[in-house]
Amino acid sequence: MKKYIVEFIGMFLFVLTVGMVVIDPGIGNLAPIAIGSVLMVLVYAGGHVSGGHYNPAVTLAVWLRGRCKTADVIPYWVAQIAGAFAASYVVLYLKGNPTVTPAEIKVVPSLIAEFIGTFALCYVVLNVATAKATAGNSNYGLAIGFTVVVMAFALGGISGGAFNPAIATGITVMHIEKTSNLWIYLAGDLAGGALAALTFKFINPEDK
Repeated sequence: MKKYIVEFIGMFLFVLTVGMVVIDPGIGNLAPIAIGSVLMVLVYAGGHVSGGHYNPAVTLAVWLRGRCKTADVIPYWVAQIAGAFAASYVVLYLKGNPTVTPAEIKVVPSLIAEFIGTFALCYVVLNVATAKATAGNSNYGLAIGFTVVVMAFALGGISGGAFNPAIATGITVMHIEKTSNLWIYLAGDLAGGALAALTFKFINPEDK
């Protein structure tokens, strides 16, 4: 249960940050830095308890890689999505229930962007936080957080830069993205996470 609580808290703070810095009055072009930074500190804060996933796609990747128990996958996802929902409603309340105009995105480019961004994030997570050769390093949180910063700057203009099904849920609840586009994030992000796991296992067959 402690693991699930940590995932809930982390996801709550993650989505809270996203909403507060993106919805007007937000911080404009600096938003990716704040979002990547909060993920970094949350990974450091909760990584020793839950692994610091805060992302259903990461949980999928870590499970496929063999470092997450099957029995934990669904509870992790439930905790992550619940945290996203809770934070979204808090953001809307704090912002005064604003009128938010959802972004317009194109399906195929957004699918590709989400797939690449999530692949990059999960690939980095698996290599810095689960590989034997990098065990015990103290830089994993920084690497993970900065991957989000870089991918958000690089691809956020195309898809919104969720790279995380729980974040996608949150930005949908907050009306930053359209409900009809939620499937794009779920499909692209989970596929990116799955490929990252398969790629890691192919490159590191001895790392069981």
